[in-house]
Amino acid sequence: MGHRFTGRMWTPVLDALAERHRVLWFDNRGTGLSGSTRDATIADLAGDALAVLDAAGVEAAHVFGVSQGGVVVLDLALTAPERVLSLVVGCSGALTPDKPRAPKSRYVLYYLPTWLTLKFAPKALYGPACPPERLAADLDLLRGEVIDPRGVIAQAKALAAYSVTLEQVATITTPTLVLHGTADKVVPFEAAEELDATLPDSTLVAYEGSGHNFVAEVPDRVAADVVRFTSDVEARRASR
Repeated sequence: MGHRFTGRMWTPVLDALAERHRVLWFDNRGTGLSGSTRDATIADLAGDALAVLDAAGVEAAHVFGVSQGGVVVLDLALTAPERVLSLVVGCSGALTPDKPRAPKSRYVLYYLPTWLTLKFAPKALYGPACPPERLAADLDLLRGEVIDPRGVIAQAKALAAYSVTLEQVATITTPTLVLHGTADKVVPFEAAEELDATLPDSTLVAYEGSGHNFVAEVPDRVAADVVRFTSDVEARRASR
């Protein structure tokens, strides 16, 4: 999942994905039921994902990451490609050295009560096409989020310290599905276009009018797109 969010935020698509796949999801360190650290790197977060696969006895998997999770899964494909059957990268992109990072002054927001931060969520995280009932359901999930401010700041530090070049990203041969809302205010849609143009084996799907939390806004479409993609990847592998 993305920065600050727990695995609960996958709820809108879990049932549909589980009809086709065994689905593993987890809380990033500093959120939900996972432990916390004062410092972390993107490599640490990718290592957490590998630890989940190891604990579940999974040699390789289709890997889905959104926002910060997209940065993590791209790093996973670079450092442990043998563990990744395919990638789904949502509302994210290649975190190259020129990309802006959140200022340290923003860290104080992680100490604010949830009810206060939710006042800013509708404008920041959702697009104009978001159905009202989807917005309400996702805000209900957000109200139940549990975070450790120190751990979430560690996530922010990991993002701030990480960078990758487009040349490095271009070496990722793993089949990749790039998903992005056209009205994303957190990560511009251009980041998805850049990623799709850089990866040698990728497909870009745009969700018109959706924002950063497109998984909550159009979950049926997301699940269908992911299952269609993973089925195609498996068919390609079987035909070799």
